[in-house]
Amino acid sequence: MPQDTALDPAIDSAQKERNECDPDRSAYVGSACAQSISSDEGLSRDDALALADRTDTAELAQQAAKLRDLGFGNIITYSRKVFIPLTQLCRDVCHYCTFAQTPKHIPQAYMPIEEVIATCKAGAGLGCQEALFTLGEKPELRYRAARESLAEMGFATTIDYVIEAARRVLTETGLLPHINAGNLTRDEMLALRDVSASMGIMLESASSRLCEKGMPHYGSPDKDPATRLATLDLAGELRIPFTSGILIGIGETRLERIESLLALRDSHQRFGHLQEIIVQNFRAKPHTKMAHAPEPDLDELLWTLAAARLIFGSDMSIQAPPNLSPGVLEQLVAAGINDWGGVSPLTPDHVNPEAPWPHLAQLARETASAGKFLDQRLTIYPRYLTSAQNWLSSKVRPSALRHSDAEGYAKRDDWVAGVSEHAPFFESRKLSAASPDIAAIIARCLEKTPITESEITSLLRSRGDDFDAVIAAADTLRRTVCGDTVSYVVNRNINYTNVCYFKCQFCAFSKGSSSENLRGKPYDISAEEISRRCIEAWARGATEVCMQGGIHPSYTGQTYLDIVATVRQATPHMHIHAFSPLEVWQGAETLGISLTDFLSRLKSAGLDTLPGTAAEILHDDVRADLCPDKLNSAQWLEVMERAHEVGFKTTATIMFGHIERPEHSARHLYAIAELQRRTGGFTEFVPLPFVAHEAPMYKKGNARRGPSYREALLMHAVPRLVLNGLISNIQASWVKMGREGVAECLNAGANDVGGSLMNESITRAAGAAHGEEWSPAEIENTIRRLGREPRMRTTLYANAPTERRETAQSAAGLTQITLDPAMRVQRSKLTYLPTNLQQTP
Repeated sequence: MPQDTALDPAIDSAQKERNECDPDRSAYVGSACAQSISSDEGLSRDDALALADRTDTAELAQQAAKLRDLGFGNIITYSRKVFIPLTQLCRDVCHYCTFAQTPKHIPQAYMPIEEVIATCKAGAGLGCQEALFTLGEKPELRYRAARESLAEMGFATTIDYVIEAARRVLTETGLLPHINAGNLTRDEMLALRDVSASMGIMLESASSRLCEKGMPHYGSPDKDPATRLATLDLAGELRIPFTSGILIGIGETRLERIESLLALRDSHQRFGHLQEIIVQNFRAKPHTKMAHAPEPDLDELLWTLAAARLIFGSDMSIQAPPNLSPGVLEQLVAAGINDWGGVSPLTPDHVNPEAPWPHLAQLARETASAGKFLDQRLTIYPRYLTSAQNWLSSKVRPSALRHSDAEGYAKRDDWVAGVSEHAPFFESRKLSAASPDIAAIIARCLEKTPITESEITSLLRSRGDDFDAVIAAADTLRRTVCGDTVSYVVNRNINYTNVCYFKCQFCAFSKGSSSENLRGKPYDISAEEISRRCIEAWARGATEVCMQGGIHPSYTGQTYLDIVATVRQATPHMHIHAFSPLEVWQGAETLGISLTDFLSRLKSAGLDTLPGTAAEILHDDVRADLCPDKLNSAQWLEVMERAHEVGFKTTATIMFGHIERPEHSARHLYAIAELQRRTGGFTEFVPLPFVAHEAPMYKKGNARRGPSYREALLMHAVPRLVLNGLISNIQASWVKMGREGVAECLNAGANDVGGSLMNESITRAAGAAHGEEWSPAEIENTIRRLGREPRMRTTLYANAPTERRETAQSAAGLTQITLDPAMRVQRSKLTYLPTNLQQTP
């Protein structure tokens, strides 16, 4: 640093004088820091300012790390990105910067948009999900070359070009733009909000002293602290997820750093929009005015990181770029950070080209050495993405949700439920030491001790070693409860109508007045077709027909009674597994009788068991958006409880991977467990990953693209643990998971692969591609290849009769089904077959 940019001696003198006048100040702030740990809030302003006198960096770091763990547990995040230096021209002349160049030192004023797109596509191929746009501020106000280049491309300003480049990146590559474009106007921010998931501006320092002559920001009008803070506030007003931070070691004092952090906190407390606080350490660069300035030492960096955590509390993300501090990353973690920022497997750090990114495998190892798990986030942080309606433009939200898991972290795999043929590569399961909290929860599950919703949520959030431990525990428990036998049932699905007047936002199967554009035409099959399918199913070895359908406006409870009668006449020995709780509720309501009376009539008519579908997520906050006119959670549970009281056995399901979060799924599992403790009526639990492709809510951009593969495995493993001693059978859906996915689930707690189905149509309507039948021979071959023993079962999990198994193994092909067009009034579901067409015993 040139001599005139060194610390002002008057500042040092003032600090010493304040210390001498208030010798108890340091002791007091130590106590205040400790108090902040228990409340998980940041320090008061006075206590924060008093940190300037603290020199015990190790103690501050210890307190900061405890506070960090309250908010983020064992997770350290990063964003996998590509770095887009859209222009290196800048009207500012910061004395430490090598990013900004003059026109004669660069080949072109702006990065061509074709190069931007090509870079982003290459990054997407390497798993990147963020496109970081970094550029100099308003170069057209200084350089004619910038003005001419913009005019040649058809843009009036640099920001106009940024808007177009970000729009194309978002629409053509799927990467989520993060915009670092400096100070912006309201109109510019609003336009950028429609093409980006987040934005940012480094405050660097709130000290106007650094803008004086001889200081590093002299001659840089855009570095005026008041201007940058106004930009920060404007972002808050417009509800833009925003990034900021400070640059240390450029001539500021410790007190000025604290004042800068407090200025950032003040803005965040007004608007709640700051996603992260970056603490970046100055690196001296050749050919700059500060080429020979001293860099801040490690103690300065650790002190500042700890101070930032103590000031902002447990919930704020505190970030330190890993490429600027190689070899000491464990110490940075120990000082209270929870984020490494963006790391690119493709592009260099154009702002700090002398500091290469660490390899991601190396970063994961060093993070693990610090006792943490490295996980990937998006450019928009989880707490903002899980409130996407408030923080993201409707033009950006679909892309962000497509990249997201249920907690708002990055969906780290390309696996898509119902579509992907191959399971993502997973390292062989290792016996991992779970964190103490997760280990204790697993132990209680193995002891059959009921656990809380909060504890179920913790299991569903498991990552890293905790994830491995949950999967391993579930697999071990499965072996204890069920052995190495894998069961399946030979059945036929019959969906008698796809006409439905309910408006479930996830359903691509039903046809109502607003869904004619979805797959297939409205149909309502006849009693004769129902009979024919049942007879054919019996001839092919089936022991069960599974029947459900849409809620046709003219269906009544009598319709369902007629369906049972028709099936029972056609196939007297077939197990009838039929009618969702919604159909039961609607049937009772249309007949004007109680649930118990209607269920009793169904039982007398010959119904054997009920499927536990229509549960989706048993949390009414989710149902309000997912299926607002459907049964609420209490009503679904009431139908199941009344059915169990009447003597029916039922299944239970969960559909996940759309808009729910782990706490919603936890309540669902808790409710199932509690009901089972009262009734014992559930025979199996069936996790159903959301198949998004044709679902209305996904097509409208209001849902995720289904669960991540990690979440899918957890949703089989966690129920195995939670329902230990309550429900013995956990089923993996081959229609949703695919053959390879089912195989993995069988190593994660599942013991059953469901039915052969014969005519699966609901999931295929949503875009699934795994077929409509899995033949018994193929099922058994798959199970044996896994080293397990197949068992053909009945609906109630008894062994299937030998005759049924032999018939199923040599079944003929299926006859083409008939889908009778729907009419305004339902087709009759009652028929009387000649004796010669009925099932042969």
